[in-house]
Amino acid sequence: MRTSSNGVLAASLTALAVVVATIAAFFGSGALGGTPIDEAAGGALSADATPLAPAGPAFSIWSVIYTGLVAYAIYQLLPSPRRTARHVSLRPWAAASALLNAAWIWAVQLGSVTASVVVIILLLAVLVRILVLLVRTRSGSWLDLLVTDGTFGLYLGWVCVATVANIAAWVATWGVGQFPGWEWAAGAVAFVAAGIGIALATWARGRIAPSLAIAWGLGWIAVGRTGGSLESPVVVWSAGLASAAVLIATAVLLRMRPTSRDTRTVTD
Repeated sequence: MRTSSNGVLAASLTALAVVVATIAAFFGSGALGGTPIDEAAGGALSADATPLAPAGPAFSIWSVIYTGLVAYAIYQLLPSPRRTARHVSLRPWAAASALLNAAWIWAVQLGSVTASVVVIILLLAVLVRILVLLVRTRSGSWLDLLVTDGTFGLYLGWVCVATVANIAAWVATWGVGQFPGWEWAAGAVAFVAAGIGIALATWARGRIAPSLAIAWGLGWIAVGRTGGSLESPVVVWSAGLASAAVLIATAVLLRMRPTSRDTRTVTD
């Protein structure tokens, strides 16, 4: 009985963390009185603040991620998922990712780009840990694959791109402007991000969700540099090719991926 109660409590706390993150997201969007993220911190994180800032529509992926997080929060409360080894091990990391997400929003609301960089790096580390757990404990359910692997895969991929953009915004606060060769430097960073995406896809056996989110972010960086004060054909081509490279490499790896399932359970 005590083990069962502990399982319900842990699942409930995880769901609560997702609720906190969702409320913070609404606040950060301006819907609940907060300052929209692209206007907070002096506009340091706006779509045209740095050469590596994705165009505005890129951020619509957050709607998909938050929807997935809410679906995951509900799913892991169910009796069957609550007993699986993967969800027992995943639950505290999932909760940590939600709370760090909320912390990032509050750091930006308070105008601290430096704090936001620290938080997003921690968030990235937590999401990498989640990917490790997901790879080690495969699900036997398509619903689990969609709600858990899909959600946290997109989450990780997008945060990879967001971390790059966040660090670029932080560097810009030092007063570093359009230095000679900035276009080539930004293009090189785009290819580094693509390399990270391909490395993740390789290690994660061709999982498509992280790659889709990374390709999405890189693609919108390319779109963002087609106009405005930071218009740059070099960055457009670099980010565009980097986005395509991630998708192609993942498609190849996906065809090579072996199928295996882990449906281990623990006493709940």
